[in-house]
Amino acid sequence: MNDLDPAPREPEQNLPLLPEQAQPLDWRSADEPPVLFQFWAQPETTPPARIPHLGHLCLLVALTLLGLVCATLLLMMASHFHLLSGFSAKQAATNIRLILGEEAAIYLVTLALSLMVFPLFWDQSFFAGIHWSGATALRIGWRLPAISVGCFVLAALDETLLPGPPNAPIEEIFRTPGAAWLMFGFAITLAPFFEEIAFRGFLLPALATACDWIAERFTGKPPRPLDQNGHPQWSIPAMVIASIATSLPFALVHAEQQGHALGPFLLLIAVSLVLCAVRLITRSLAASVVVHACYNFMLFSLMLVGTAGFRHLEKM
Repeated sequence: MNDLDPAPREPEQNLPLLPEQAQPLDWRSADEPPVLFQFWAQPETTPPARIPHLGHLCLLVALTLLGLVCATLLLMMASHFHLLSGFSAKQAATNIRLILGEEAAIYLVTLALSLMVFPLFWDQSFFAGIHWSGATALRIGWRLPAISVGCFVLAALDETLLPGPPNAPIEEIFRTPGAAWLMFGFAITLAPFFEEIAFRGFLLPALATACDWIAERFTGKPPRPLDQNGHPQWSIPAMVIASIATSLPFALVHAEQQGHALGPFLLLIAVSLVLCAVRLITRSLAASVVVHACYNFMLFSLMLVGTAGFRHLEKM
């Protein structure tokens, strides 16, 4: 070998890299921005959307007031066109046909508005939002009428131990010709349907959610996840408190019909607690509607038999 030839070199891959040639280690993907503080970069957890809540309950009240305005306008129009010419102002205020007609108009207008408004906030249908679950009520079947029989027995015991006043306002209404049949039909159709929507569809879940929300703020516990149907899962204390708080206004709404007597008032609270339990256990508003309607049907059927088809109302 010529002395002028350079000495053989080691392969370049064995040579150490200069500092300016070295690449920093990066465990992230190439298009991911650098993270300085990993803790701060964690995404914020979004609490589950529990509906209906108190805001939705207030919205329902506003829609009901709008329904009241619409029903009043309808009566004014009927009076203007002399459709109510057979009634004086005093008779119109006490006539059961007009009272039930106005109440039905309020219910139907409120329902129509609710079907349009609430899906805009819930991103689901109105009946899905109030947890209607009609398939659950059908699956339970005969158990729901059996629960209403228990409520009927409870009503019989209450009438024996704490009877109501002899001349309650509801009895005076029944003595109006034709009023009993109208009340019968109203009590097993529109009344249980809309009362359950208001009390067990909105008020009960709104109060239960509010109770859990307050407890979460004090204890720091995260909200309970929604169930497989997207419905809230409330704690037992929240359901108990909400059921009691729902039953009191439910009984007060009907107290005037019973002359504010203690016995019927306690019975209404007890029946409402049963309806709340049905709604919460089955997670179906349709189930509580069925129990409510069956209970009213039994009460009116007993009255129907006892008065020979509402012909002898003095036997009430």
